[in-house]
Amino acid sequence: MIGLIQRVSTARVDIDGATVGSIDSGLLVLAGFQHGDRAGRIPRFVERLLNYRVFADEAGRMNKSLREVGGGLLVVPQFTLAADTNSGNRPSFTPAAPPEAGRELFEALIMQVEKDWPDSAFGQFGADMQVSLTNDGPVTFWLEVD
Repeated sequence: MIGLIQRVSTARVDIDGATVGSIDSGLLVLAGFQHGDRAGRIPRFVERLLNYRVFADEAGRMNKSLREVGGGLLVVPQFTLAADTNSGNRPSFTPAAPPEAGRELFEALIMQVEKDWPDSAFGQFGADMQVSLTNDGPVTFWLEVD
């Protein structure tokens, strides 16, 4: 399970010109799933997202989590994170979870996030989405949970 985490001052997802999810200050997470990822690891993944210390404390150090500062959590499915880019000029998507498995994992992720964090919004699996954001910092991290 891969999460590309971006600290944002604002972010939104549009599909066919309509906004389907948006947040103000918080985290935008692009979520990708690989072969072998299991729904049983999703609670740990969400725990890491909510507790990862990427927000500034009083001294300006990244020492506070989303749980501590509040804010939104926008989660967007992105299978391209699982691409193999080690050779050639075209990415291979063989490491990515098959579409149906990816859909099931993303739906399980939605259910866990909604349970754990009420200020949440989501992209839509399989949709042609336009994601807009203002990266705060910029602060971006790659997070993997096996």
